[in-house]
Amino acid sequence: MYKIEAIIRPEKLEEVKHELDKHGFYGITISEIRGSGRQKGIKLQWRAGEYTVDLLEKIKIELVVKEEKEVNELTDIICDKAGTGNVGDGKIFIYPLKDVIRIRTRERGKDAI
Repeated sequence: MYKIEAIIRPEKLEEVKHELDKHGFYGITISEIRGSGRQKGIKLQWRAGEYTVDLLEKIKIELVVKEEKEVNELTDIICDKAGTGNVGDGKIFIYPLKDVIRIRTRERGKDAI
């Protein structure tokens, strides 16, 4: 089992979500987050002058999959749909998952996904 966390641009969420649904990846968690990386923020102009926003809004998508082949399919979908080719497209983190427990039934492991 694996947990995938993807940090993407907010404007790419609907496109990624639609493609995940199309390929049968339904159980997702989505969070609005802020962060910084190589992009190092953006400069904006306001009446009083220029200012820098260094913590940019991003979306974090979290999914759990049973098999390694699903990890590869999932990461390909996210890269294809979330990528623009520009700095700030995001990152994907993949973690091995030791166990999962469904609270309602107490099922464990792959049966709980």
